[in-house]
Order: sequence, then C-alpha cells, then structure tokens
Amino acid sequence: SLVAATPAVCVTTCSWDYIIVLNKAAPKEVRLFFLGAIHFFQTLTTLPMSAVTGEVKRVTTHVIQAMKSRGEKIAMLTAYDFSMARMLDEAGIDILLVGDSASNVMAGHETTLPITLDQMIYHAQSVVRAVSRAMVVVDLPFGSYQANSEIALSSAIRIMKESGAHAVKLEGGAEVEDSIKRILMAGIPVMGHLGLTPQSIYKFGTYSVRAKEEEEAQKLREDAKLLEALGCFAIVLEKIPATLTKTVSESIEIPTIGIGAGKHADGQVLVTHDMLGITKDFKPRFLRRYLDLFETIGLATKQYVSDVKKKEFPNDSEQY
Repeated sequence: SLVAATPAVCVTTCSWDYIIVLNKAAPKEVRLFFLGAIHFFQTLTTLPMSAVTGEVKRVTTHVIQAMKSRGEKIAMLTAYDFSMARMLDEAGIDILLVGDSASNVMAGHETTLPITLDQMIYHAQSVVRAVSRAMVVVDLPFGSYQANSEIALSSAIRIMKESGAHAVKLEGGAEVEDSIKRILMAGIPVMGHLGLTPQSIYKFGTYSVRAKEEEEAQKLREDAKLLEALGCFAIVLEKIPATLTKTVSESIEIPTIGIGAGKHADGQVLVTHDMLGITKDFKPRFLRRYLDLFETIGLATKQYVSDVKKKEFPNDSEQY
C-alpha cells in the first residue's frame, strides 16, 4: 500500500537479487520501510542452499530459477501414475515429468512415438492428483505440436485444462520456435529439450551421443540461447558431451536439466522405472540404479505364489 500511494518509489525484484530505488521525494517513513526490506532480503541470501526448496509449499518456475541462481541442483524424475507420483512427491522430488517415455515403460512400445495426447492427459491427471509439492511437467507427444503452432497451442491447452499440470515440454529448437511462442503467449510455461530427442529417433537412426561434432554442437548452443530468449523456463539436455553441457549451462540464465549429459547441468532427470531397477534390459552408462525392484518384486511374487499353493495364505489371523 505504501508503494501504491507513493509513485516516487520503484521496486524491482529479479530472482534473489533485490534492487530498491528510492526517489528523495519519497516520505521518510517509506524510505525507512524499504531500507528495512533491503536488510531482510540480504538475510535471505545467507540461508543454506536447501532453504530454497526446503520450506516451499509448491515448486514453481520461480523456485526452479532461484535454485539455479543459488547453485542448488534440481532433481527431476518421471511419473505416470498416482501411487508412484505420491511416493516421489513425499520423498522431496522437485519436478515430476509425465514423460512420453510412458510409451516404453508403461505400454511396452519400442519408441515414444505411439503414445497419444489423450493417453498423456490420462497419465498426467493421475500424477497431478497425487502431488502436493512437486512441479508437474507434461511432454507434448509426437504429432501434437510439429504440424503448426495452432495445433501445438491446442494440445498444450488441453493438457493444462484437463490434467491440471503446471507446464509442458517439447523437443527441438529453431524448428519449433513458432509453437513455443504461441504456447508461451497463452501463459503456459514451456520446458525445452535439446540433444538426443527421442521423438526424432527415426531421423537420427540411433540413440548414440549427439552433438559430438562442432556443427551440431554449435546448433545446440544457438538453440539453447533461442529457447531462453523465447521464454522457456528450463531446458532438458539429453545425451550430449559433458563439456558441451557445461558450456551451455554457463551461457544461459535458465536451468539445464541433464540426462546422460554429465555433472555440469543445473539438474538431473532419470526415468523412474530405470532408476528403481523395474526395467532390466536398459543399461546405458549414465544410468545409476538405486534399487533392483525387478528382482525384489519377482522374489516377493514367487513367495506369494508358494504361500497360496501351500495353503499358507491366508492364515487364521488374515481372515474375518
């Protein structure tokens, strides 16, 4: 109210940097108020890094940007259903990606291409219902944005309205510029995706590391700058050399999130089914398995089958 009543005062905030500009014509009490505000915001910058996300009720694009500004790494995993999303959210994950990788790990397809927009919305609805803290980002599936920007906007609006998600992700750089512009103009946050783009797998013909040659690396650097200029809030960098990830991450202000892109990205993402060892045949160098659930679930199932066959389940205490 003091600011509204005093046009001579201008307050500008940018991430964690707070700049207060006071006109000498401003009343003394107003200047004292903002001097106190300066002191308060300065104390914020001395908090531990974990304070950026430790107390927030909801991770947003602003929080993600603040994490990069303060050097706190961003943790992202995929989710496709209510139960898994709830566990990941309660464990403190920053971003949940409803990825088109559901085509592989949930539906058993060889590529991400077959999954439809309706199916992505179904998965996103399940995830959003489970989440109270994490940011939920949804992949625009193949065919839902490449044709033209009008189709891209329509697809993004459907995802936001029907699922309640917080942002969308799409693959590509300059070739999808118009689509990104139109989606952003509608007020929908966009996460970019460069490097290995699985929706273009038949164009590449292989899942090998991208941008090893200078020509492709230069295009990636230019595309990253373009996505930032357009207004994307973050960029996924997939399967590119670690040195290129470092160069790109240091050259742009928005966060980069790597998968198979080395330690210099501002965050990391893995497919949850791979990280937990639910899948067993996918073994790239960049994957770290934290559990072997394929083995664990298999053993538990075998024990259950045995107990049923031997008439040991249910026992007297497990019936009414």
